[in-house]
Amino acid sequence: MKKLFLTLVASCAVLLSSAHAEKLTLERIYSDPSLAGKSPSKLKVSPDGKRATYIQARIDDYNRFDLWEYNVETGERAMLVDSQALYSGPENLSDEEKARRERQRIFGKGILEYTWSADGKALLFPLNGDIFYFELGADKARKLTNGEGFATDVKFSPKGNFISFVRDQNLFIIDVKSGKTRALTTSGGDTIKFAMAEFVAQEEMGRMTGYWWSPDESHIALTKVDTSPVKIATRNEIYADSIKLFDQRYPFAGTPNVAIHLGLMKVKGNEGDIRWVDLGKDKDIYITRGKWLPNSKTFSYQWQDRPQHNLELRFVNAKTLKQQVVVKESATTWINLHESLKYLDDSFIWASERDGFKHLYHFDYNGKLLSQLTKGEWIVDELQGVNSKSGDVFFTGRKDTPTERHLYAVNLNKPQKIKRVSKRKGFHSVTFSKDASIYLDSYSNTAQPTQVSLHKANGQKITWMEENKVAGEHPLAPYLSDWVKPRFGTLTAEDGQTLHYRIYEPKGFKGKRPVINYVYGGPHAQLVTDSWSRRNFILQHLVQKGYVVFQLDNRGSYNRGKKFEDPIYKHLGEVELRDQLVGVDYLKTLNFVDPERIGIYGHSYGGYMTIMGMFKAGDVFKVGVSGAPVTDWTLYDTHYTERYAGHPGVDGKDYDISNVFRYADGLKGDMLIYHGMADDNVLFTHATKLFKHLQDMGKEFDVMTYPGSKHSLRGKKTGLHLAKTIVRYFDKNL
Repeated sequence: MKKLFLTLVASCAVLLSSAHAEKLTLERIYSDPSLAGKSPSKLKVSPDGKRATYIQARIDDYNRFDLWEYNVETGERAMLVDSQALYSGPENLSDEEKARRERQRIFGKGILEYTWSADGKALLFPLNGDIFYFELGADKARKLTNGEGFATDVKFSPKGNFISFVRDQNLFIIDVKSGKTRALTTSGGDTIKFAMAEFVAQEEMGRMTGYWWSPDESHIALTKVDTSPVKIATRNEIYADSIKLFDQRYPFAGTPNVAIHLGLMKVKGNEGDIRWVDLGKDKDIYITRGKWLPNSKTFSYQWQDRPQHNLELRFVNAKTLKQQVVVKESATTWINLHESLKYLDDSFIWASERDGFKHLYHFDYNGKLLSQLTKGEWIVDELQGVNSKSGDVFFTGRKDTPTERHLYAVNLNKPQKIKRVSKRKGFHSVTFSKDASIYLDSYSNTAQPTQVSLHKANGQKITWMEENKVAGEHPLAPYLSDWVKPRFGTLTAEDGQTLHYRIYEPKGFKGKRPVINYVYGGPHAQLVTDSWSRRNFILQHLVQKGYVVFQLDNRGSYNRGKKFEDPIYKHLGEVELRDQLVGVDYLKTLNFVDPERIGIYGHSYGGYMTIMGMFKAGDVFKVGVSGAPVTDWTLYDTHYTERYAGHPGVDGKDYDISNVFRYADGLKGDMLIYHGMADDNVLFTHATKLFKHLQDMGKEFDVMTYPGSKHSLRGKKTGLHLAKTIVRYFDKNL
């Protein structure tokens, strides 16, 4: 559930004030993503630092993406690859690719991901299951495969001599010069998967690959996964005109995971040459990350025990397979995973929450701590780049406030002397060049859609990639007179910790107004930020209709440190709701709020929170809209659920307390539950089980189901219908 924000609202991209209904209907608004301006994505800087590349939607089809470049030296931008010229028909995705895209939250067609070669002279990308190779200066991309099977996880080898990919659960490589394809493994199939990330690795760990090239291209480290221990669940996908049954191996909490193996093989070898790494006596473990050291003599992997109380960074000698635990992290609750690991010539940078907040630490290769680079009661988001010559380490973090994200720098030789690089208040997402000399900055705030600019490492702006200024002919400009900026503030939780909120107050309305408490509430998520999101549109629509919209990040949510997260451990749905009620108590002190008309609304974990609010605080929340909710934590997957709730075989009582059914008698108000009927993440069973429970109790409630829709409820027509349904439900009942 790593990214289960309200994807519904991301779909319901643009709903504006009813005052503009004569000029722009809701249907037209919803179908016009240009209201947020141009949105380049997948931003990268070429290895030589001469080009910035990105994918961008076509003017005539916002679902199709092409590959573009900005030439740093000439200041010119141009389309590098026209995806439609390469393939214009319907894309027939394999089941594996459909699942992979759902896990990555990637939607659309055309060029959706790409990779630079190490020398910056070529680009690689998949399209409709085939692999395309594009050399700069060429007239057209070269097709390297021809429908032999659907290729996924396509990569350049580090020196660019090979291209690797997974097909039919086996690993293949292509020699770039000769064009010949060779299978490195051949026995994959059925329950055996080579070089592939298993379900929970993709969905919960953020690991989308199962193989790693050594820098000198001599070896590949890869996983072998046997899914046979995982319980088969027959899952229904209900479509408008059919029902499809899938025997899906789904690792429900408390049930067996896959059997995972880690091996090293020479690129010139084959499957029989794989040497398997000893992962220890306990086989019920996770491999969360993998990475080679620069000398190609050592492979590192991150080992995690099933309870997720321990995480070890282990080094494996590629020649002898001898291992060394270099760093070990432990917690009485859980260990958060991260991507902040950077190997230098004789040392490395590693992120840890050992002091309660995520910070950067500098170790030598024997695991000796050299220095703690950052420190304080704030968190580092991610390590972004290292200039090996100057020793400057660049990272994003929340040093100034948790509601903004900024770029900072610290030097390896001057620990904790931190300099802020980004200047503008708001949210910065950055991508550095390989040598950390320049970076791309995607910036936004609550009133400014994403702007992209190119900067020197000291923060000096080189040029706009996309200024996206909301003025003049910008599609959003006509609506700015009605735009409501949120007000930010803080409250205090029962344990004294600070809770951040933001509130949208309607303008031009008399009397006390109804409130919609828009909630997520779950771990690894944050709503209260000074950033742009497509959800801003539906929030604006609600505010301009006269609703007060309120958001609060309760304890358990992300980017505040482990002390702020840990109270939810084995108490899901308790602490979070108590904090939300602190927010309600504050709302009731405002003279423009009607305390008898407070509603609650959320999707996924937010849907779970909505139900808990309606059941456990029925006198407070009069109307609830719950989207794709978790209702029974035993129906969710191992890695996510056991991280926060423990193992149901040990902590069964905690599971009973955290499930919604025992509180259903408290439902008093109007509640709408919506769910995609082909959801393979929060299974539709969560909803149907609750439907039956409420029916048996004689409780009245409302339902809207979406045939064929997954957890994200994508599609213009589906999204528009859902948006209207939600707004109409609050209009009718609140």
